[in-house]
Amino acid sequence: MSEITYGSYLALDELLKLQRPQSEPEHPDELLFIVVHQSSELWFKAILHDIDGLIAALEAREAGQALWRIQRVNALMRIVSAQLSSLETLPPQHFAQFRTYLGSSSGSQSVQFRAIEAASGLRDEHFMRALEEHGDVPELVQRALSRPTLQELFLELLRSSNVTLEDLYLGPGPSLLFFLAEALLEYEQQFGQWRFTHVQLVERVIGPSTGGTGGTLGSRYLLKTIDQKFFPDLWAVRGKFFGKRR
Repeated sequence: MSEITYGSYLALDELLKLQRPQSEPEHPDELLFIVVHQSSELWFKAILHDIDGLIAALEAREAGQALWRIQRVNALMRIVSAQLSSLETLPPQHFAQFRTYLGSSSGSQSVQFRAIEAASGLRDEHFMRALEEHGDVPELVQRALSRPTLQELFLELLRSSNVTLEDLYLGPGPSLLFFLAEALLEYEQQFGQWRFTHVQLVERVIGPSTGGTGGTLGSRYLLKTIDQKFFPDLWAVRGKFFGKRR
């Protein structure tokens, strides 16, 4: 057995050959475009892995473990959002020069991203219709849809602890469950920040009214997703707090 080295452990020979620009002649900016999207998929894989761990912790009623998992997911979401900023250096005229080589490919076809949305709690009509527009729902997404949402699992954790949402926010002070609830909301905010950054990036590069590749509506479609909520009950309870304080 050969010695494990940095390159062999990370499979760098294979990894660095996976960036395959399609433009002819090769456009110098296409490499950046590919790297950003490939690295996003790698981070999505890591996020899905930790969401699985979060779900397992919630099902086992392990609040501390669940808090640790969601905190790491939040850290990963910050990375995914931050790397999009590198594409702000892509001039519209440069993207136009290799965009036609993308064919029908579109970010909306990302199976892992759809699985993250489904695992987090999206079940609304807009989301389900978007899934159906791309044919059969992938197995990874089906698996996520077959499980309870994160909000359902968190509320069940509260019930098993004889605690209500109102108790968390109207009670005597912060508790472990309170910090877990706030970390879940931070996740939703980080996810929303990613969506907003993505919309701004698309509008900056191709404009607000240009259709996306793959027949999508471009930024007009993305704008519809910004208000989607994973944890509506966690947002709504704040209104109850201020209503009782009047």
